[in-house]
Amino acid sequence: MNAMTISHVALWTKDLSASASFWNHYFSAEVGETYHSKRRPGFISCFITLPGCETKIELMTGPWLSPAQEPEHFGWDHVAISLGSRAAVDELAARCEKDRRLLSGPRPTGDGFYEAVIAAPDGTRIEITV
Repeated sequence: MNAMTISHVALWTKDLSASASFWNHYFSAEVGETYHSKRRPGFISCFITLPGCETKIELMTGPWLSPAQEPEHFGWDHVAISLGSRAAVDELAARCEKDRRLLSGPRPTGDGFYEAVIAAPDGTRIEITV
């Protein structure tokens, strides 16, 4: 069997522009062109690329979206972005705390990670790790 990689992951968002700006501002992500579906009216998406990362994140929106009823629900829970060092995690966590995006401050976890948790514009949790 050939080696496998994740091509991309997708996140629904209420505000595509705010989400793209968030990823660009906090992670220096490159934001691709906006796609408007002709087959599914109202569906709009764009891909973002983190520096040095081949896996892309697709941000998607549509007028039919509704918020999850509970903070924890079936489906993907979070995405984890490795920043490469504890200092980078601490620095981004401090920036996010000033902007009221920090959900959980930097700490070593029981499973061997050093992480903090921040919130994207729609509340999607993002773990920033070493």
